[in-house]
Amino acid sequence: MPLVRLESSDGVVFDTDADTAKCSGTIKNMLEDCGLEHEEDHDHPIIPVPHVNSTILKMILTWAKYHMNDVPPAKDADKKDGKMEEYPICEWDADFFSTVDHGTLFELIIAANYLDIRGLMNSACQTVANMIKGHTPEQIRLIFNIPREPTEKDLYENHSVGSSDSEEN
Repeated sequence: MPLVRLESSDGVVFDTDADTAKCSGTIKNMLEDCGLEHEEDHDHPIIPVPHVNSTILKMILTWAKYHMNDVPPAKDADKKDGKMEEYPICEWDADFFSTVDHGTLFELIIAANYLDIRGLMNSACQTVANMIKGHTPEQIRLIFNIPREPTEKDLYENHSVGSSDSEEN
């Protein structure tokens, strides 16, 4: 099985097998476009993955190794009615995502999108959807530590305070 060498944005090189690397549509296309998909010799070129740091790339390779024999899910555009469906999350993925903080989960989503790994993207997004399902906007802000938008009253009070200061000068 051919070896693929991937370099993260922070310079860490990961050696993995081609089947694992090809879970990424982006990397699969790079390998095919450069004629490297069947590279068996010992001079394995390093493929840069510029927008993914080593922590996230390592997690992606762990996920891809487990899922390398999965059939990739259909693209959303292939759905006839355009409605989003709930994506089933396997037990392994649920355990995998339960070990990461929210920031890492969102970094995984961004990297999965960049690398075109639909299965990871769907599972990670469904994990986020499950986190917010049934919660109020205020509860969601608390879950993800999102600051509250200022209300009109807040804006008015801030403007009034600023106006009185400038009148005194």
